[in-house]
Amino acid sequence: MSGNIDKGYLIASIAIMAGMTYLIRVIPMAVFRKKISNRFIRSFLNYVPYGVLSAMTFPAILYSTGSVASGAAGCIVAVILAYWGRSLLTVAVGAALAVFFAQIGGF
Repeated sequence: MSGNIDKGYLIASIAIMAGMTYLIRVIPMAVFRKKISNRFIRSFLNYVPYGVLSAMTFPAILYSTGSVASGAAGCIVAVILAYWGRSLLTVAVGAALAVFFAQIGGF
């Protein structure tokens, strides 16, 4: 994480992401008393938290390093490693190394 990110901003971002994930899961249970049988709506409600967290996290990935290019390099490596089914530690280390080498390379 870059040294210029405000701790208050970081805490607020985490709280908002947690709140959004919680609300998206709780609101359907509070509004609908019966079990939701429509496959489309169930699928939609299942994937919304991932979409919201991705939309809130992705800009921070790109701007957390010295340049957008090195952040994008780390993101691409992380996505590829995750797609191949690597562990979380492997994905994190691979992304960090990609950013490191991109920074050394002048990106």
